[in-house]
Amino acid sequence: MTSGIQRKVAIVGAGAVGSTFGYALAQSGIADEIALIDKNEDLARGQVLDLAHGQPFFPAVAIRQGSASDYSDAQLIVITAGVPQRPGETRLQLLQKNAAIVRNIVDEVINQNSRGVILIVTNPVDVMTHVAIQRIGGERGRVFGSGTVLDSARLRHTLSANCSVDVHNVHAYILGEHGDSEFAAWSLAHIAGMQMDDFCPVCGRCKDWWAKRKDIERQVRDSAYHIIGYKGATCFAIGMALVRIARAILRGEKSVLTVSTRLEGEFGLQDVCLSVPCIVSNNGVEQIIVSKLPKPEMTALAASAAILKEAIAQIGTNA
Repeated sequence: MTSGIQRKVAIVGAGAVGSTFGYALAQSGIADEIALIDKNEDLARGQVLDLAHGQPFFPAVAIRQGSASDYSDAQLIVITAGVPQRPGETRLQLLQKNAAIVRNIVDEVINQNSRGVILIVTNPVDVMTHVAIQRIGGERGRVFGSGTVLDSARLRHTLSANCSVDVHNVHAYILGEHGDSEFAAWSLAHIAGMQMDDFCPVCGRCKDWWAKRKDIERQVRDSAYHIIGYKGATCFAIGMALVRIARAILRGEKSVLTVSTRLEGEFGLQDVCLSVPCIVSNNGVEQIIVSKLPKPEMTALAASAAILKEAIAQIGTNA
């Protein structure tokens, strides 16, 4: 990107996730302008004022309360608005309420003739991404979801702690639904350039790696429920995950991230949004990386897709 391009981000939803993302984004220095939009104008006004008071402590960025008109020239539109997930509630139970919210926001984006990349964060994110793509019509790369970027970070964190290796040297992905049917793609996980099956004998910390990895996968899958049970919502880690995605778009980094994108034949799946490794850059998802997954992982991916298709069917024809 050239220095003359203004990196403007419109954040839709000033609740826990949207405001935390705005806070982390302001400190990152990657955006020139942040517009925070919410139907609750007092909430948005208060969040903006609170953020703005911290401007002496982070890189220069314009922060203000926004409106639908900000979609017209935003390079990135991040939709976090929605009904929050309650303790004990699965992501798929949020379907009907949040689908209506996402459709309304996408309609406003369309009305502003926006060409910005649209990042869906509202849960259940895979289904909401499908809703947004259907509403906007085509351009699957321009509209995608945050997917399992956070889940993959949770996997890396857990592996780092278990293997006593710096998390930055652990590479691993969670694929499929951002939810109960997600799974760890162990075939793609490696530390020090070694696949896990080869690294574990060298590490020697696990007596039974096969049993341990099932436990690690369970910890990652259930972590959001634990956090929601403890404090009511997740916000810090997802806020930072969104900054990572935003950076790939605003800086054109061509980063490999497990975002939720619509598959059109890749991995043998059709017309469903879920997380697989993708190259993310200026225009959103620029390429889906179709890796050769072993049969058990392909089966898990197909099972996750089937669950999501069932959820999509529950919304009805408007999806």
